Amino acid sequence: MAWDTPDRDLVNQAIGGDRFAFAELVRRHERRVYNLAYRMLGREEDARDATQDAFVIALRKLPSFRGDAAFSTWMHRVTVNACYDILRKRQREPVQELPKEVEVGPGGPDHAEVTALLIDVRRALLEVPFEFRAPLVLHDVQDLPYEEIAEVLGVPVGTVKSRIHRGRIALAAALGERFGPSRASEERTNR
Repeated sequence: MAWDTPDRDLVNQAIGGDRFAFAELVRRHERRVYNLAYRMLGREEDARDATQDAFVIALRKLPSFRGDAAFSTWMHRVTVNACYDILRKRQREPVQELPKEVEVGPGGPDHAEVTALLIDVRRALLEVPFEFRAPLVLHDVQDLPYEEIAEVLGVPVGTVKSRIHRGRIALAAALGERFGPSRASEERTNR
């Protein structure tokens, strides 16, 4: 199997029963699916479960993939839905684990401070309501354009923009508890 085979061809081969084609799709998209799930759920265990669930669902529903959008867009949608399922099944708990990868260059900020900041941001992100967190992560972390996020979530582009804006305000308010009042939390208080 060629490394440059388009996803659409791999999908067709996988539908035809080629296990190696689906394995290649998993290899290509596994990291992005996991990263999305991790940022949506905040726990490694939940992210691994959501990633596994997303690929199992994708394998089962592959014949329903029409190809109207890119396979990656479809996988984002499947992943977001898998995250919704996990959130419905499990009670949210505070994130207690330390990030595994913190890069600090020479003369950069203190490693302990960077680690504390990353933990604070992850905890604050978990306080953002899920309907705002999903588009916020897809846009600000996964770097997807508004149109693709709209496709993934099945909502209009204007709704995506609104939810990202509200998600940023909620994130700023959650972070403001640690760093002092933010403009966003002052805005909310003055309403």
